[in-house]
Amino acid sequence: CELLSEWGATVPVPLVDSVQIVSDHSGGLTLAIRDYLDRVGAPNRLYPPDSDLGREIVAAYAGEPSFPLVRAFSREEVLAPSTVREVAASIYGRPADIDLETVVDVVIVGGGPAGLATAVYGASEGLSTVLIEAEAIGGQAGTSSMIRNYLGFPRGISGGKLAQRARSQALRFGTRFFTGWPVTAMQVGGPGEPHVVCTDGGNVRARSVVIATGVDYRRIGIAAIDAMVGRGVNYGAAMTAAREMEDQPVFVVGGGNSAGQAAVHLARFASSVTILIRRADLSSTMSQYLIGEIEHNPRITVRGNATVVAGGGEDQLEWLEIEDLLTGERTRSAARGLFLLLGAEPRCEWLTAQVARDERGFVRTGREVPMESWIDNCPPEALATTVPGIFAVGDIRSGSMKRVASAAGEGASVVPLVHAHLAAAGDQIAI
Repeated sequence: CELLSEWGATVPVPLVDSVQIVSDHSGGLTLAIRDYLDRVGAPNRLYPPDSDLGREIVAAYAGEPSFPLVRAFSREEVLAPSTVREVAASIYGRPADIDLETVVDVVIVGGGPAGLATAVYGASEGLSTVLIEAEAIGGQAGTSSMIRNYLGFPRGISGGKLAQRARSQALRFGTRFFTGWPVTAMQVGGPGEPHVVCTDGGNVRARSVVIATGVDYRRIGIAAIDAMVGRGVNYGAAMTAAREMEDQPVFVVGGGNSAGQAAVHLARFASSVTILIRRADLSSTMSQYLIGEIEHNPRITVRGNATVVAGGGEDQLEWLEIEDLLTGERTRSAARGLFLLLGAEPRCEWLTAQVARDERGFVRTGREVPMESWIDNCPPEALATTVPGIFAVGDIRSGSMKRVASAAGEGASVVPLVHAHLAAAGDQIAI
């Protein structure tokens, strides 16, 4: 079944669908919904309104249809969503009140590899555990088409599959998941009081908090290109959009492992894939196994000392203007797809100022914490922040390695620190 599922994710048109989407164009919202469904493992397919099934779903919608329309798991209800969150709520239910009756031991903010590892090890060791994720479980790693250097998977595993397995494992140990609810604020608890993590769906009170929100891709900052997101331009790997690139020229901007994995996946569909990097080559930013795959793939070309400066098209991306950073020469190339994997920006705007961050916005932990916050001239524990009971793991942490395996390792390593904090606090925090 797993082999069939993995194969089904690589073919241009899914042969089985449990969620049908009807849309008159593949705009940004339609692509975002499809990408979300792919990441949570829900087989889906896009139908035009004038197809047989498209007309059936349009007729079943109560009222004047606005696209996209979504029907999930053969239910009679047809949804006309304005956000991806509405689709998630229709499939998994919408918690009317996230507020828990008791104070939990640990709340994890972020469902990437670091957060999922914390949930598995925390819940398995008897901690009452809640995980809150703003989007799909898996985080940025969940968009990776194939991770080949993760321990224990010699054939490799997609980021989405890895995340789904970890979620199932955490559920078995008793972790409670709330997905589709971004954290909006956090209130630091005083002596004998729990910390409070706030969302639009309600609040969670916890004796300890683990920040695992990860990072997002940096924006390119070119208005004409950003205006075409969902119409050929994509931030991240966007595995769903890859299927639409069959026999088309595609460009990937970025030199990290995520960019390499995206290029290899896109080469299954596209006529050509060009990786654009500002450096001379990939040797300093990408794992050697990926560099080897790219060198031996006839459809992939690496163009160093190059950057995108413009792009355009009528309804879809049609061309890119690329500048040679050594000569300043600009050339125009035909392009149907542009995938931007431009580096990391932290995702923790909701954090209180009491949690110290570096100049780029990443959370300081351990020896990265300013000396004025040290106690008795000793820095906090390696994954502890400036606030007792609040920890940070994974890519959001200042100085982290930005690898899936290291993020999962930090998620496991933070659990003993949580135990130690709870033991030191004793019964001071009331239930």
